[in-house]
Amino acid sequence: MARLLRAKSGAERLEIASGMFASARRMIASHLAAEHPDWDDERIQRETSRRVSEEPGS
Repeated sequence: MARLLRAKSGAERLEIASGMFASARRMIASHLAAEHPDWDDERIQRETSRRVSEEPGS
C-alpha cells in the first residue's frame, strides 16, 4: 500500500486524504444520529466537528 501511495502525486494523495476525512465525518455523524435520535442535525454536526478536531487520546 505504501508503495502505491508513494507513486501518487501530492495532489492525488491529498484527494485520497480528503475523501477519507469526509468518510470519517459521515461515519461519526451516522453513529451519533443513531445513538441520539433526539438530536437535531445542527447538534450532530457540532459534535461531529468536535470529535474530528479532538486530539488523539483526549
